Amino acid sequence: MAWFKRTEKGITTPTEDKKDVPKGLWYKSPTGKIVDADELAKNFYVSPEDGYHVRIGSKEYFNILFDDNEFTEFDKNMTSKDTLKFVDTKKYGDRIKEATEKTKLKDAVRTAVGKSKGKDLVVACMDFAFIGGSMGAVVGEKIARAIDHSIQNKIPFVMISKSGGARMMEAAYSLMQLAKTSAKLAQLADAKIPYISLCTDPTTGGTTASYAMLGDVNISEPGALIGFAGPRVVKDTTGKDLPEGFQTAEFVLEHGFLDFITPRKELKDKINLFLDLIQNQPVR
Repeated sequence: MAWFKRTEKGITTPTEDKKDVPKGLWYKSPTGKIVDADELAKNFYVSPEDGYHVRIGSKEYFNILFDDNEFTEFDKNMTSKDTLKFVDTKKYGDRIKEATEKTKLKDAVRTAVGKSKGKDLVVACMDFAFIGGSMGAVVGEKIARAIDHSIQNKIPFVMISKSGGARMMEAAYSLMQLAKTSAKLAQLADAKIPYISLCTDPTTGGTTASYAMLGDVNISEPGALIGFAGPRVVKDTTGKDLPEGFQTAEFVLEHGFLDFITPRKELKDKINLFLDLIQNQPVR
């Protein structure tokens, strides 16, 4: 006889009484590990099973870097305009509207100033959820203004990149942001104010070709995709098979384009350590 035997037949639960499992209770990492969502959040959105760094946005990075999550945001109502009246499968203006409604963000970057381990810090953080973190005129302008604030107030600057590259719907306006942000960073360097660049997954295209690789210290999270063109384009261009792990943070570090790889839970301590060392100040 089986250890369990149903003695009553035809037991059913009415549809209205059935309990569905709410979405978002668990997260499945690419390696197949299942993590409780609350545990994941407490662990800085890093899977404790395999160390996989889940993509997060400016809200989470601000919470990690700023003391008590207190900060003053710059230009938070600045939005993109469809100057070129660009249309592909849909109007660019409609894309902006949809992205704003879906993400509750105004564009693909947020900039703010606040205290980090007791000292002022300006942070610009990209949001991949807004049109793939693409870099348009608003992104360039907000970063430029944040750098201006750093220069005027002599506050270190941190850039957190997470982008698919230039925003094709803005054409040359987008490409101009590479020169614009690079020029502002040159002014920051002339003022001898530290700049830390953090590359997260993914950091590609025009972002990599400009501010993401211009830091006094260039760091990355483990496993992040970092590159200019995609692997398929690189392979077709060079006609060669790509090495294993091509364009991962670890590969890029080995070939000299990064200074350090920093786990997310150590991010705040490491960034402030680098800033103290650069400025020859007592280590906090």
